[in-house]
Amino acid sequence: MRWTLYPKPDPQKINELTEALGIDSNIASLLLQRGIETFEEAKDFFRPSLDNLHDPFLMKDMDKAVARIEKAIANQENILVYGDYDVDGTTSVALVASYLKTYYPKVHTYIPDRYDEGYGVSYLGIDFAADNDFSLIIALDCGIKAIEKVAYASEKGVDFIICDHHRPGPEIPKAIAVLDPKREDCAYPYKELCGCGVGFKLIQALSEKRGLVLDDLLLYLDLVATAIGADIVPITGENRILAYYGLKVINSNPRNGFKAILKQLKKETLTITDVVFTIAPRINAAGRMKHGNYAVTLLTETDLKLAETYAAEIEVFNTDRRSADKEITEAALLQIKNNKEEDRNTTVVYDPSWHKGVIGIVASRLTETYYRPTLVFTKSGDRLAASARSVKGFDVYNALESCSEHIEQFGGHMYAAGLTLLEKDFENFKAAFERVVSETIEPNMLVPEIKINEEIHLNAITPKFYRILKQFAPFGPGNMTPVFMSRNLKDTGWGKCVGDEKSHLRITVQQDNSPQFACIGFGMGDKLAIATGAEPFKAAYVIDENEWQGTISLQLRLKDITL
Repeated sequence: MRWTLYPKPDPQKINELTEALGIDSNIASLLLQRGIETFEEAKDFFRPSLDNLHDPFLMKDMDKAVARIEKAIANQENILVYGDYDVDGTTSVALVASYLKTYYPKVHTYIPDRYDEGYGVSYLGIDFAADNDFSLIIALDCGIKAIEKVAYASEKGVDFIICDHHRPGPEIPKAIAVLDPKREDCAYPYKELCGCGVGFKLIQALSEKRGLVLDDLLLYLDLVATAIGADIVPITGENRILAYYGLKVINSNPRNGFKAILKQLKKETLTITDVVFTIAPRINAAGRMKHGNYAVTLLTETDLKLAETYAAEIEVFNTDRRSADKEITEAALLQIKNNKEEDRNTTVVYDPSWHKGVIGIVASRLTETYYRPTLVFTKSGDRLAASARSVKGFDVYNALESCSEHIEQFGGHMYAAGLTLLEKDFENFKAAFERVVSETIEPNMLVPEIKINEEIHLNAITPKFYRILKQFAPFGPGNMTPVFMSRNLKDTGWGKCVGDEKSHLRITVQQDNSPQFACIGFGMGDKLAIATGAEPFKAAYVIDENEWQGTISLQLRLKDITL
């Protein structure tokens, strides 16, 4: 791993912020790294306020979207709320549908089948709408590239409102309204909303027209926070406010679907990381292993007993997902080894039997192992479908765009994308992808990076220091958990490998005459010799809490150690 230390902010600014806030200079430095330079900015950061959310009508076409929904309600039209089968899509559908149903009954939901229909707006979904007298589809977390499909719907007398957050292509669909902050002609101040975030702006606009206030929408924010975490969008600006209040709802008054999941987990207070690794995989498992409808049903259920039944079903899907994920990852790693492809700049693997629902997870696992842009393909009908994952700093979406002559369809973000192509084009695509990545990626991007915020002495780690650090949460892209570095550390003599396979490192460290701190390094068992050797070492770590037999103490969660 390469360690990169953030540049030290201007010492004068550190002093000014330290005095203005009455805080430690290390905390002031962390705030400045996040672009927070004044007392007022710090206040907004530490005390996120719903008052700082932007006016939803600043988003292009919002007025048209609201007018069309109001017209549908006035004319007693049937409205179909349509969304993708992943966490962002299913939470978006649950959000908008449950909101509309509070005052209008003729609202139904539709999630495309991952296998029969694939990602995004489908012709089958449009036919379903037309055949069942739905004259308005509200598409969430998809649709920004559905040019032909929106035109097809129009011919069938079905109007579209699109709420998306993916990058548009050169043409915008001719829908009644297209809400997407990433549109070049959209002046909305915050561009990084997830699909559920765009859905929230829609219900915020509808609420304003109905004379409601933001507090009336608080209970929908558990869904928004879950989507923000799962979709790995930046936790800055509006996303940070929405995630902050959404976590409060999850921890104090969650919807019954979440209550049912949390009851199985037996965990009391959830962070955004807990949401990403506990709630999100279960919601995702429905669409991966069975059908996304199961997730929407769970998230909109008002009867707790029924919600518990649905959550138990989804837990089975999640267990199956874990098993498929492990099996396919092992097979993919073997394929790379057998094909002697360890030295490439990309990973591209394919097996027609692999479960389409887990190839995205497998792509993430392979990226962890080989740390390079990765594509995992499987058979999907008469096409091949793939999930793409990237490494820090490399735009896999742009790389796919450069290979588009071999691709039928693709979409996504800088770090995650999906595509389909014809089987005859696979080898040509694989060669083109390797060539494009090799020509454009910087060599250091292929080495995992630890970005270190501050070098500190262990004496700086006090309960008060940690109490303020906790207030930097919720953490995520754009506001990552602070990583610290300390030098000249020594193990106090109790270092050992722990865990079923002895793959984790547990040590207790001291620096000069500092207090001693317990450390855990997950997957770092191979570093035991460095930790327990005669030479002092340096460590990169985050600070967190460890609870043992009812006692809570500060511990260091190691990211890496080296001499």
